[in-house]
Amino acid sequence: MNAMDLRNLGLFRVMTDKMAWHNQRQEILARNVANADTPEYRPHDIVPFDFKRELRQAKGLPLSGQKPGHLSVSMDGDAYREGKTRTSYETAPAGNAVVLEEQMMLVGRNAADYQTLLNIYRKQVGMLRTAIGRSGTQ
Repeated sequence: MNAMDLRNLGLFRVMTDKMAWHNQRQEILARNVANADTPEYRPHDIVPFDFKRELRQAKGLPLSGQKPGHLSVSMDGDAYREGKTRTSYETAPAGNAVVLEEQMMLVGRNAADYQTLLNIYRKQVGMLRTAIGRSGTQ
């Protein structure tokens, strides 16, 4: 019997994409922190993940106003567009606009959101196993 590939199910595919989005965001936020002392450096971020829109797209429902650059359901590497960089109210004399406290807050929130999504993913897998009569041990 072949194991079910959860990546083929719409909800799981979108949750996997959302986890990939969090991973990429973590890299960008880490780059911001690493460049906190770089002259003229401005912090970056990526376009927020629209879970509802992505889920609709995974289900094959039409999207209104789909444009080039919109996130697709299966994403690889650097497929996420960079979001608008907010103008910081604090700028160092060397022109650096990274506020470490703000970046660390974003890093923490991003990690917590990733962990929450991972827990939901695990619960969904458990419910599927229960529904098909598997306890996870065979």
